Amino acid sequence: MKKTILTLFFSCFILTLYSQNKTIISDLDGLTLNIGETFTPNTYVSNSDGLKSNCSNIIYYNKKGVFSSATSISVDTENGSIKANDPGTHEVVAICIGEGGKRHSRTFEVFVNYPKIKKVTLKLDDNSTYIGNYIPLIYEITDELNVTRTIDYWSTDIASKYFSKVSFSIKALNDKINIDNSNNILAVKNGISTIEADFDGIKGSINVNVLKNPTSKIELVSNNENAKTGDVIQFKALAYDKKGKVIENIPVEFSFTGKSFDKSNTASGLILQDGRFVGDVAGKYVVSARIGNISASKVVNIFKRNVKREMNTVGTGLVNDKHTSDFWVFEGVDGNDYAVTGTWGADGTSYFWDVTEPSNIKKIDSVQVDARTVNDVKVSSDGKICVISREGASNRKNGIIIIDVSNPYDVSIISEYTKNLTGGVHNIFIYQNHVYALSNGERYYIINIEDPKNPYEVGMFEIGKEGQSIHDVWIENGIAYSSNWRDGVYLVDVGGGSVGGSPSNPVAFGNYSYDSGAHHATYPFKSKSTGKFYTVLGDEIFPKGVNASGPSETAGFLHFVDFTDLNNPKEVARYEVPSHGSHNYWIEDDVLYVAMYTGGVRVVDISGDLLGDLYKQDREIGYILPSSPNGYIPNDTMVWGAQLYKGHVFYSDFNTGIGAAKVDSIKPDNSKANKHLD
Repeated sequence: MKKTILTLFFSCFILTLYSQNKTIISDLDGLTLNIGETFTPNTYVSNSDGLKSNCSNIIYYNKKGVFSSATSISVDTENGSIKANDPGTHEVVAICIGEGGKRHSRTFEVFVNYPKIKKVTLKLDDNSTYIGNYIPLIYEITDELNVTRTIDYWSTDIASKYFSKVSFSIKALNDKINIDNSNNILAVKNGISTIEADFDGIKGSINVNVLKNPTSKIELVSNNENAKTGDVIQFKALAYDKKGKVIENIPVEFSFTGKSFDKSNTASGLILQDGRFVGDVAGKYVVSARIGNISASKVVNIFKRNVKREMNTVGTGLVNDKHTSDFWVFEGVDGNDYAVTGTWGADGTSYFWDVTEPSNIKKIDSVQVDARTVNDVKVSSDGKICVISREGASNRKNGIIIIDVSNPYDVSIISEYTKNLTGGVHNIFIYQNHVYALSNGERYYIINIEDPKNPYEVGMFEIGKEGQSIHDVWIENGIAYSSNWRDGVYLVDVGGGSVGGSPSNPVAFGNYSYDSGAHHATYPFKSKSTGKFYTVLGDEIFPKGVNASGPSETAGFLHFVDFTDLNNPKEVARYEVPSHGSHNYWIEDDVLYVAMYTGGVRVVDISGDLLGDLYKQDREIGYILPSSPNGYIPNDTMVWGAQLYKGHVFYSDFNTGIGAAKVDSIKPDNSKANKHLD
């Protein structure tokens, strides 16, 4: 067996070919480590008869590290080992590369022990509560490495989720408080009680004052009693004492039950503890407010949203000899409409298209550069300059290529720019005569192209963290939205005026991240219907890697983050199509146009307040699943991007090229037109 090679893959794509009768065997299976401990795995492939096969190379990587340079499990390429850095359960992928480059992959769960606990602190927002209320206890656990972890009341199954190998118990020291088998804490009698929690023999306690419930009656009011799926209804509970006086600032617990109008379906929805409720399924819902043993209920009817329309492909531009990557549609200087597409894992070709008639898309020119992948393509707002990215150049210069597209039927290369970009450029953006170009998936450089023959660097932005990684940058109104995988989105002033930034002095002023670490792209939008400002953050996840010669499994979804308060962004909603992952997308007039890879192009109503699961709420207007028997991979949908342009939804597909679709107009409902005729 050749020397084992261990390496991290920071690319979005990992080519993985699978064999049905072989599996990877490794002592990673069931492995438990301590923080700081190093381990050298022993891994091989076994066939169905139990015969052992050697691997030319073995590659290990931290599954989150594919997207984010995550360091919870790090890989040492010199001595062939992995190192545990963060506690918890982590996924380590082993890939065995055998004869002929065939690959076998398997994911192993590696548990890293939490360090010994040295201090437990119990906290409450208010140490007083009322009889009949559940107590939202907060646990702060400080370990011997002086790391503090906070677990709140809403975290379920505390012991197994956060401390799966740590003993945990909780008790009340008198009968004023009752604690059930799921560790829910209920105030049952008035008086002072002590709650004591024990984590691995380390104890913490807190005193709670249980008061008699002053509430005599609850009046439950709402801003609506009849709504559509996805509409947010605001409930408010007014608590009154025995004298009929309103009790201020008393904690209220909201809940709901429901029954679907459709007997074959089940009611579902979401209610927050600020009283906001949304129904996912048409039906009758009973919303309740409770203060201790006093409650009130209100019935609301939720009807179907009824936004669905027909969506059909009207034209395609076939590319069937290589994979297609990103695209851009633009108006040329002659007033006609054009598009440019890149290619992936091929020969560095970009194609130019006349899309003036979307039903008759014509390939009109091409440019080939020294690269394997032209991942991203953008065109300036005046339709004169196109910039394409390069990865995998034979001379390793990579960088960007600047192209004159004043005549899209006869494009020509103006110049190339490679300074600080030799590690490869995955994505780019053009804004006000500047190109924002990603460098080696770590940072972006800002390049002035006022004179496209003589581009020059004016600035650079990076988040400045160890293991930093970036996938995309998108700019609107002088703000660059930097998508940084595990570190989420950064809002960067590059001329918007909010914190005095400029292209030569980019300044970050906002950030939001989430657990998956797979933040791939950001699209900002201000809701026309509510005025709220959101950033929509998209995942990109390939659970088994990308199969460049066949169907791939995709995962991930869009996170809707309310950024109206820049200092307190809140994730409020998601759009997730079961069994399909997200890629690039576009928003206009409160409508989302999203490429869901294997799930095709989806068009979604995102009007009004956004809360909960938008897919379940019947907000989807329509979708198409592009594919072709003549595609690079025949009859396989893999949509890369979507862009609304002059009433048509244009898209690029990994296997078929470029296409245009149309969403039908809303048709008037004439079903009751003759209702009152004799």
